[in-house]
Amino acid sequence: MRTLISTAFVSLDGVVEAPGGEPGYRNAGWTFKDIDFLPEAFEIKGREQKEATAMLLGRVSYQAFSPVWPDMVDFADYKVMPKYVVSTTLTEGDLVSNWGETTILRSLDEVAALKETEGGPIIVHGSAALNQSLSDAGLIDRYHLLVFPLLLGAGKRLFSTTDKDTQKLKLVEHEVYANGLQKNVFDVVR
Repeated sequence: MRTLISTAFVSLDGVVEAPGGEPGYRNAGWTFKDIDFLPEAFEIKGREQKEATAMLLGRVSYQAFSPVWPDMVDFADYKVMPKYVVSTTLTEGDLVSNWGETTILRSLDEVAALKETEGGPIIVHGSAALNQSLSDAGLIDRYHLLVFPLLLGAGKRLFSTTDKDTQKLKLVEHEVYANGLQKNVFDVVR
C-alpha cells in the first residue's frame, strides 16, 4: 500500500489558505511576511520532492499550481511526477500539457484504490477541502506540517470540524527554528 502524505504550511490556529500570496484572501502571502527566511526550515520541502513518486491535488489547487509550478526550478522534480486531481467537474481539456501525466479521479474511492497500487509515497499539496475529506475518510497516513507562529483567524483550515472519533498521531520528526517555525511530522496511528 502506498503512503499518502499531506504536506502543509499552517498557521498556529490551523489556517492553510493562500500561504504563497494567492488572491482573494486578506492575509495572502503570510508565509513570507514578517518572518525571517531560514533555508533549513524548508529542507523538508526538497526532501518531499525526492521521496514522493506521485502528487495528489484538489481541483482548486491544481488550477492554482498548474499555470505556475511546471516552469519553476524549485519544483522541477514535480514536473515529471505523475499527478492525480480529485474533481467531479474538471475535464481532460482543463488539464495543462506541460506538467507531465495527469489523471482525474472522481471520488475518494478512487483515491483509496490508488493507494492500493504499487509505488512509493503520494504527496498532497494545498487542497484544503480535499485534505479535510481525506482525513475524515482515514486515507492520510502522514502529515508534514510547517507551523508558522501566526494567528490568522478566518480562512480555510487543514482539518474539518466534523464530529468524529479521536484519531491518534505519532510524532516521528520535529524541529523548532530560530524564526519560530516548527516542523512536525506525524504518522497516523491505525
